[in-house]
Amino acid sequence: MIYDGALAPGWQDWGWGPHELGKGAARLNMTNYGGWILWQQGLSGPFGGVAFRLRAPAAFGNFLQVRLLEPGQNQPTLPAVDIGPEFARPLADGWVEIFVPWNLLNPAQKAIDRLQIHARNPVAADWVEFDKVMFTRFDAAAAMAAQLRAPARAVQLAVDCKVPDQPISPYIYGIAGGGDKTWGSLQTASRWGGNRTSRYNWQTGDTNAGSDWFFENHNDGGYTDFLDRNRKYGLRGAITIPMLGWVAKDDTSSGFPVAKLGAQKATDQYRPDAGNGQRPDGTPLQPGPPTQTSVPASPEFMARWVAAMLKRAKTPQDRGAHVFFLDNEPELWNHTHRDVHPDPLTYDELLDRTVRYGTAIRGADPAALIAGPAAWGWSAYFYSAKDLAVGADVAPDRRAHGDVPLVPWYLAQIADHEKRTGQRLLDILDLHYYPQAQGVYSEAADATTAALRIRSTRSLWDPTYRDESWINDTVQLIPRMKDWVARNHPGLATSIGEYNFGAEKHISGGLALAEALGRFGTNGLDYAFYWTAPPENSPAYWAFRAYRNFDGKGARFLDRSLKTRMDPGVSLFASRDASGQHLVLIALNLGPDAPVDASIALDGCGTLVSRRGYSYGQFSKALEAGGEVAGAELRERLAPYSINVFDLTLAAPR
Repeated sequence: MIYDGALAPGWQDWGWGPHELGKGAARLNMTNYGGWILWQQGLSGPFGGVAFRLRAPAAFGNFLQVRLLEPGQNQPTLPAVDIGPEFARPLADGWVEIFVPWNLLNPAQKAIDRLQIHARNPVAADWVEFDKVMFTRFDAAAAMAAQLRAPARAVQLAVDCKVPDQPISPYIYGIAGGGDKTWGSLQTASRWGGNRTSRYNWQTGDTNAGSDWFFENHNDGGYTDFLDRNRKYGLRGAITIPMLGWVAKDDTSSGFPVAKLGAQKATDQYRPDAGNGQRPDGTPLQPGPPTQTSVPASPEFMARWVAAMLKRAKTPQDRGAHVFFLDNEPELWNHTHRDVHPDPLTYDELLDRTVRYGTAIRGADPAALIAGPAAWGWSAYFYSAKDLAVGADVAPDRRAHGDVPLVPWYLAQIADHEKRTGQRLLDILDLHYYPQAQGVYSEAADATTAALRIRSTRSLWDPTYRDESWINDTVQLIPRMKDWVARNHPGLATSIGEYNFGAEKHISGGLALAEALGRFGTNGLDYAFYWTAPPENSPAYWAFRAYRNFDGKGARFLDRSLKTRMDPGVSLFASRDASGQHLVLIALNLGPDAPVDASIALDGCGTLVSRRGYSYGQFSKALEAGGEVAGAELRERLAPYSINVFDLTLAAPR
């Protein structure tokens, strides 16, 4: 309760305009867009919604607007909801009861400390009365039931078992961080990566945070814990091997010390001598020698690390590290690690370092899988850092190399080197991908951004989708990677070494991840590593669980991908085992408002004997079992914004 004849304990009135409180129903004069702000510190949800009773002159019409405000935010960041008749229920004596669902007011489930009710239209100076103002309790079951009772849209989907299936790589369910607590999502691969790995000293555990945190050295722990965890859980380990040429010399130095270089725009409050490398006016400082923080790290130094990792393996299968990535986003070195590499990377330097460090790794571990170039994103696929420093329209480095985009050039040069030397240098083409559309890679979860986030996944695969960002092009990332490999270095595997679609704790982030995992399988990607790890029990976590452990007992999406017929608002991914009598389907209702009545045909798959169903939606806390059903057709109602798993047993087709 917030107000019931008087303010409830802990609540404060921050309203504006004339108003009277504490004598029964609150009375407000809402001329000049007047309003009421009610504040309490430390509010936590989710709640079911905001409810209040209202009595206003009929001539005012639909004049109110309601919104929530975040702590410390004077500018509104959460949606404003206009109060129309759909939110109202008539009561006696001219009163109406207003109820606004929480998911409309706070779709991202952010912390809040204020409720604001104000006039969105000019009104007269008559009193407006409010009473019984409250946050209602959240009832997940009731909310889901209400969704499923809403008018549904019928869709026809199908699984086609008559055409050949294709294998799904088990390593597309990887993560790029996290420890034991993430094991509940049953990831299959784990990557040691990120900016700090470019300066990791394997002998000491020291590294440098670069521009992420004041160019400071610190101790990042021993890599052996990473290897042991991979062995413990049977994960395919992927570890970043620095080829920047410098690694941290201790856990105390910093790249731009104030004592040597003077006052800077920002310093670490805990280590005030560590500056951010910018003068007080924001201009960059010239870095000192790399030895300020680092020691040289030659290819031979890294070869000794690879040999040390291999020596710890008890068997060839018990390696802990199977894949070695050639550094991390090297085309950003002149930003992230400019204290030791201030000059932008060129085509030739990238190739030279790949050849030298790749050769050393291969010599130390001939069975290793080597991946590169770990490019940060779209621009880095086509241009060097030197090109981007002066402008892609000029692109002097690319033009000096036949005007060939960087990644295809890189692949062709490596293939030529391998042909000349007879030594395999690269096994996996690895690129990173983050959506670039406004607000997508963030926690923003308003309706517009949530829909854009889900659409943005089409850049992974769809040749008809033009990316809705500054890219403004058809990315079709996985087909593009496969085409580059086929044309320039046939036989390489493909990897997306980092990706994330944001809003991990909102259903739109979970749906985007579920969509991406499905597309990885249908498009034949070999490796994928989510950055960094899905928060425990978040929608992103349950998206992983839908593919890897939907029943809590290890049941998972299977190993062969089947062709499906989808709907513009509903994705369907299908898998089967070697016998063909066990199918697992994942259906995603990508629409936020209406349920879907899905009829799923099983063309040439056999006779449906039984099925289990599991679902996760906007109001779920976990994948919820729907029970086992015998036989019959596969017809299911899919809640809005939901992930649905169907575990099917079939009799062989006659």
